[in-house]
Amino acid sequence: MTSVVLDTYDRQLVALVQQDALMSQAELGERVSLSPAAVNRRLKRLAADGVIRGQRVEVDADALGYGLTIITEVHVESERPDRLDTLRRAFLACPQVQQCYYVAGGCDFVLVLLVRSMAQYTELTRSLFFANDNVRRFSTRVAMDRVKTGGAVPVD
Repeated sequence: MTSVVLDTYDRQLVALVQQDALMSQAELGERVSLSPAAVNRRLKRLAADGVIRGQRVEVDADALGYGLTIITEVHVESERPDRLDTLRRAFLACPQVQQCYYVAGGCDFVLVLLVRSMAQYTELTRSLFFANDNVRRFSTRVAMDRVKTGGAVPVD
């Protein structure tokens, strides 16, 4: 995606909808000094331009029984594109994988997973890592506290 030029109103709107995607267009308009119709046009344009890629709600993982956050580094045998794509598809298909990064450096992928228990994570290691002949090894870190989560992008 090419860089989109955002004016002050666009930046303010993006910041506000990242905080609360359920805020009404009337309230958004009050906060940025625009009419609801102008807010609507701008939000539609921001979505069409790919700046806004969807609306999500933040859910408390603990409330749904996902009390453990696991960070896993994955080392692969081969970086052939077809073999990496197979891994990517497996990671994308797993609902417990919250974030997946293909990285440079000491490992090949970094995953952030939410699991209900270590037993569930053990089962996931069998299906995601041990069952895939392109995974050379993986290392696991258990988060002791979710200090900061979410993904609001800075708008300044």
